[in-house]
Formats: sequence, structure tokens, C-alpha cells
Amino acid sequence: MPATTPIQVSADELARVKFDDAGLVPAIVQDHEDGRVLMMAWMNADTLAQTLATGRTVFWSRSRQEVWAKGETSGDRQWVREASYDCDGDTLLFRVEQEGRGACHTGERSCFFRAFGTVDEP
Repeated sequence: MPATTPIQVSADELARVKFDDAGLVPAIVQDHEDGRVLMMAWMNADTLAQTLATGRTVFWSRSRQEVWAKGETSGDRQWVREASYDCDGDTLLFRVEQEGRGACHTGERSCFFRAFGTVDEP
């Protein structure tokens, strides 16, 4: 199991994050070694704080209306290596070490495995 890397963050930095009307902010997850975008999910203030404190990605499921730690059931955990927010404070970026098969619930390494213009017509 990879080592956790909690991210030290100040209250001022957290205050710069802009959550939407539902209290959520998009979080992009990227492989820290090759830069590949692995997934996008949503965070609320609590899951952002948990992610930064534990060094593992924790998200908010809009469909299930519950907290989920990536990999709790699948074993495909993500270990945070870097965390940042964009210039507007309305999008987060996490560079992670991906454990297991990958980030996608389908078993793919990245959720972005489908490219436009490459699907065969029936």
C-alpha cells in the first residue's frame, strides 16, 4: 500500500474554493506520473477536508447522496500526491497515485477511454 500524503492547507486557502449552489465543486483526478486524466467527481467542503487530511480521495456522490472514499469497495484507491485549485477557485485538481485496476467503475484505467470519432457504426 502506498504511503499517504496529507496536504497541509490553511483556512485562507480553503476559503478560496467556490462551491456551487448545491455546495459542490468539481474535482479532476490526474495520474501523477504520466499526467493522464483519470476521472472527474464532486466534492463538498467535508470531502475536500477529508481528502486533504487523509491523503486519499473522498468524494460526494450526487446520485446516492452520500460520501464515498474512492476504492473502499473496489480496492482501486487513489493516493493524493498534489492538490491545487484553479484561478477562479471553482475547480480542483488532484494528482494521485492510482492503486489497482484503475479509476473507472468499468475497470478501465481512466474514465475517459472513449474518443469521439472512433465508435463503429452498427
